[in-house]
Amino acid sequence: MTPQWFSSLVLLFFFTFSGHTPSSALDQSSSSPAPTPTPTLGLEHGYIEFDTPSFKLRLVKASQTIAALQPVGEVGFDFTPADRLDRRAANNYHHLGDIILRLREQNSGAWRDYSSAAERRPVAALPRTGNVLAAADLTTTLPSDSPLRITRSWIIEEGQLTLRFELTNKGNVPIEIGALGIPVVFNNMITGRNLEQAHEICSFADPYIGLDAGYLQVTRLSGQGPALVLVPDKQTQFEAYQLLNEPTRPNQTFEGAFAWMVHTKAFAENEWKGAQQWNTPTATVLQPGASKSYGLRFLLSDQIRNIESTLAKNNRPVAVGIPGYVLPVGIDGQLFLKSEQAVTATEVEPSGALAIREGKTTQHGWKQYSVQGVKWGRARLVFTYADGSKQSVNYYIIKAASQAVADLGNFLFTKQWFVDPNDPFKRSPSVMSYDREANSIVTQDSRVWIAGLGDEGGSGSW
Repeated sequence: MTPQWFSSLVLLFFFTFSGHTPSSALDQSSSSPAPTPTPTLGLEHGYIEFDTPSFKLRLVKASQTIAALQPVGEVGFDFTPADRLDRRAANNYHHLGDIILRLREQNSGAWRDYSSAAERRPVAALPRTGNVLAAADLTTTLPSDSPLRITRSWIIEEGQLTLRFELTNKGNVPIEIGALGIPVVFNNMITGRNLEQAHEICSFADPYIGLDAGYLQVTRLSGQGPALVLVPDKQTQFEAYQLLNEPTRPNQTFEGAFAWMVHTKAFAENEWKGAQQWNTPTATVLQPGASKSYGLRFLLSDQIRNIESTLAKNNRPVAVGIPGYVLPVGIDGQLFLKSEQAVTATEVEPSGALAIREGKTTQHGWKQYSVQGVKWGRARLVFTYADGSKQSVNYYIIKAASQAVADLGNFLFTKQWFVDPNDPFKRSPSVMSYDREANSIVTQDSRVWIAGLGDEGGSGSW
């Protein structure tokens, strides 16, 4: 199946189950339109444009956030929702180039939120020097009590477009950064488009939260190249992928806007408290007068299938798990790593959850590992490289396949086994649909196929 046909089938399924036909627009014209929020992004002040080796870049002049990001040679296609920019020009709509933070004085007091998108005001442009396309001081668009001075630069470094933030503690006390996120907003906005339009215009973003080796791939729904790949600039680990709170909420035809999270300790102590995280939540402390840089680099892969080779060519560590990352106990999984840096340490979390054995290096430079699941549940491999960077590979360990099938069979013919000689629909004896919350067989339901033997004869239970 070609990528084009696959994406069309995915969209057809997506539209059908959202209650719309593929040829219909997805705007809810029967409902009253929501009031248009006051625009604050400064679109009326115009734009600044740049030609980079891989992209045609357009920035909003007042905010210096991205207004358009078009791959060179792809006329009419944009990775960002440029055609919806005027609808997303109000406060609390995020754009590429924004930053979100949670800060406090070190180990004291409550966390405070800071966002460059919350109360927008024109940023202060800084002089361009060297390979800097545009730079700005974000002080004006951050709350007045922000303890940090933040500057943002759009740079061409080693021929690649780079977004970089410089955070400086301008006060006299240490400041703890408990959360830091870089919004990564792309055109996953299918609402209001028909199937053909969405196929040509929209993209989906998929994260690999692999710490220093993490990346975000943005692929077109058409399946055509090129694909966008965001990778860390400097020490900008990909710790988590966070849904952003925006005026337009996620729905069946809009996944929502997300942020690349570098630090998440403040969320783990509050909204995420009690939840098991895929990566260990971190924070960092800026001493008075100290500075720290974070950023993302924009790579372009000519095809979706070449994303991994694009990463390798740019000296990014790459991991490939076979058969995958959901691993039944007793299966000898394989993990292949490719990195310019040598692995100096390997850690399993929780201890003993996985058994890992180092193997040979292939003729193409991939380091082979044998991986076996030992304990049921989440497990994480963390590789440390010679340069101090870390890569996490997350697994989910499940029961041995034979045991899972045996458990299913036992459940079907005990808990789900329906016996009632007086059943008016003659469903007895049979395996019937089971409500796990109520821990009982479903004998009546408004959806006819649920409380029966399937909507096709002999199809089985739900």
